[in-house]
Amino acid sequence: MIDLLNNPPRFLFLTGKGGVGKTSIACASAVELARRGNRVLLVSTDPASNVGQVFDQQIGNTITPVTGVDGLDALEIDPEAAAEEYRQRALAPVRDFLSPKDLADVTEQLSGSCTTEIASFNEFTGFLAGNDTARGYDHIVFDTAPTGHTVRLLKLPGEWTSFLEDGLGDASCLGPMAGLDKTRTLYADALTALADPDVTRLGLVARPQTSSLAEASRTADELAEAGVRATHLVINGILPHETISDALADALRAEETAAVSAMPVNLAGLAIDRLPLRSRDVMGLDALTVLLSETPDHAVTAAPQRVATTSSSDSLAATIEQLAAKDHGLIMVVGKGGVGKTTMAAAIAVGLSDRGKNVLLTTTDPAAHLAWTVGEAAPFEVSSIDPAQAVADYRRHVMETKGATLDADGRANLAEDLRSPCTEEVAVFQAFAAAVEQSAHRFVVMDTAPTGHTLLLMDATGSYHREVARNLPDQAGFTPLARLQDPENTSVIVVTLPETTPVLEATGLSADLTRADIATWGWIVNRALTPTHTISPLLAERINAEQAPIKQVQSTAHRVAVTPYQCTPPVGMDQLRKLATA
Repeated sequence: MIDLLNNPPRFLFLTGKGGVGKTSIACASAVELARRGNRVLLVSTDPASNVGQVFDQQIGNTITPVTGVDGLDALEIDPEAAAEEYRQRALAPVRDFLSPKDLADVTEQLSGSCTTEIASFNEFTGFLAGNDTARGYDHIVFDTAPTGHTVRLLKLPGEWTSFLEDGLGDASCLGPMAGLDKTRTLYADALTALADPDVTRLGLVARPQTSSLAEASRTADELAEAGVRATHLVINGILPHETISDALADALRAEETAAVSAMPVNLAGLAIDRLPLRSRDVMGLDALTVLLSETPDHAVTAAPQRVATTSSSDSLAATIEQLAAKDHGLIMVVGKGGVGKTTMAAAIAVGLSDRGKNVLLTTTDPAAHLAWTVGEAAPFEVSSIDPAQAVADYRRHVMETKGATLDADGRANLAEDLRSPCTEEVAVFQAFAAAVEQSAHRFVVMDTAPTGHTLLLMDATGSYHREVARNLPDQAGFTPLARLQDPENTSVIVVTLPETTPVLEATGLSADLTRADIATWGWIVNRALTPTHTISPLLAERINAEQAPIKQVQSTAHRVAVTPYQCTPPVGMDQLRKLATA
């Protein structure tokens, strides 16, 4: 059994870059702990949770027994349901004392994505602080959101504890002041639990790839700064040696070996588990039972059938050619974490630039690595919406404008108010809006954060649009949401992998955007083995498993590109250009 589950403490966190398999490992860990005779609760804090898909049953926002595993319950924290419950609880003490206008103002303050984050976070901290529900379990396993969101989540106890201890809280996010003493205690208890290795074990999950291990390293450093230290690393999906091999399989093994051998020092000192690549998606109890074993699959199949691409846009080059028919616009690349959004966004930017277009390549992902992907020789502008820089710029702007007319006490109070963690949401949104604005005269290719983050950003965009429409109706046609909803200005491209879970989540994301009147322009099925000619038995098995997910995408989208798995990582201008012209 893997070291991650050797004498585990009460709380087990699994986090990492999206797409590395942390949900599968969290589910498998919870199953194993329950089968040892423990009472176990599996909690997903990911806004785009797929725990229910892994167990092939409905989970949702209520604690639900997992069928077939005695002693195991699961819960998917629903951000919207948590936010609505939180709003009602926060408004209840003051509803009868406020005028209709004041009540409407407070309700609006509690309608943004910051409140959604805080509401989900309150449920999360309740378990850590030992609420009545948590006391009924021997172990609680947390399947967390992709890295950037998790870092934000785990830092929040310290940020909000400091904010409250300094007496800076107000009703804008946390609710009426009467409840802040209880909130202060809750957050302080949660922070204590997070920082105690005898109570909490934090395991990082990564793929055997340089970028994935680098992301895990950054996460470990950022969490250490918050007083939370990772102790374990799970390297998931290592391609095992086979008696039959080819150039693609050999190149993948060499790449993985080099990446693991050169992993950052702060990871090399952790307890490390190495899990082999499986021949199929990890779905159901049978697959979960063998996932944590180091025994590889040895399935041998006949030569796989090549997929018949039904879309007219069956390559990335054809997709870029269609996008280049215009001279400007916003190209938003969205999808589940780890599906290759950054690579696809960079390749699209390279293709447009090579066609003589004026291009800005930017990202809203807190865990992005655009500069590393593109390299130093990019012939177009590359930027990122850095939350820390956005907050600093926003605070400076507010102090220079709103603060300019205040006296010394007023400026001091304003400066303290800007220390609220909610300030980051406002600051990042303003930076996002500024990038969207440039799409009126150039191509803006935007690599977005993993799914849950993107939906929260869309919510902030909608809230801003409603505010402008109410107060400045003549400007409503020029808000970021108006540009996103304009198909002449915005092309949304959904990126997915040829696997069941990423396709299901991508389909849900596309539906969510449709409900916000934001159309999906096209899809990219990335890192497909199907277009390759591999003879590796394990990879051939995975090709057979790819057929249903690819056909599902083709049946629902009229514009689909399928990009092949690359022998060489698509990093740097030469490799990106090769990908963009394939």
